[in-house]
Amino acid sequence: MTAEGAFWRGRHGIWLALLPPVLLVLLVQVVLSGRLFGLTSLLFGVIVLVWAWGPRDLDIDVESALDATEPETRRARLAQLAPGPDVSVAEGPALPYLLMRSALRRWFAPLFWFLVLGPAGAALYRLTERAVLVPPTLLPEENAAGAWNVLRWLEWPVAQLMTLALALAGNFDLVFRAWHAAGGDRGRAESGFLESAARAAVRGELAEDAEDDRRDGQLPATTELVELRDAMSLVWRMLLVWLALLALLVIAGWVS
Repeated sequence: MTAEGAFWRGRHGIWLALLPPVLLVLLVQVVLSGRLFGLTSLLFGVIVLVWAWGPRDLDIDVESALDATEPETRRARLAQLAPGPDVSVAEGPALPYLLMRSALRRWFAPLFWFLVLGPAGAALYRLTERAVLVPPTLLPEENAAGAWNVLRWLEWPVAQLMTLALALAGNFDLVFRAWHAAGGDRGRAESGFLESAARAAVRGELAEDAEDDRRDGQLPATTELVELRDAMSLVWRMLLVWLALLALLVIAGWVS
């Protein structure tokens, strides 16, 4: 076996696949920088971000699942919300867990790395995520483990900022306690605290809604997929928090 073949099969071999396209995007990004008053860079960035966004529209997938009336149709549409091909999606309290991970991979992670590194950052995240989600037989075992490690580190800061936005958009105390209990304050490449925080936030909001209904003399709402509906509402509010903070940073940059 050649040295290159041995490196490919090792833990860091995934970089042989990731670096060439990411460096190509970075090269185009540098070449276009400052041309035509920045319009070419803007257009290129939008193209790469649109490519990295998704691969499906999360909001449309959620609405289609909420609108489904037949059990088989609903199960099929819920399956489209899975954050990975080996993840099963079913009705119940686990929906906020899965929706937050899907939101991270479809929306927040590409946006974060685009803001940090430009189009090359968005491309790096999406290519890494695609490499991790390929069938296990296509990558050597150590190579796949290395790809997972890269993805975990790429997702960790995004999950931290999403949890902060979730705390600001929902019940701060509940989210903070769930984040702390799940080990969010430890510097490890694990982001399961995001799902724990999401479950706590959704449970808290549903409990508050039920209490409000009882106070008003009404029966608590029993709509189907209520956890999914509430979790998607939180995702939208989290995105608004991100955009508001981004706008403040842009304004601060102009002022300075």
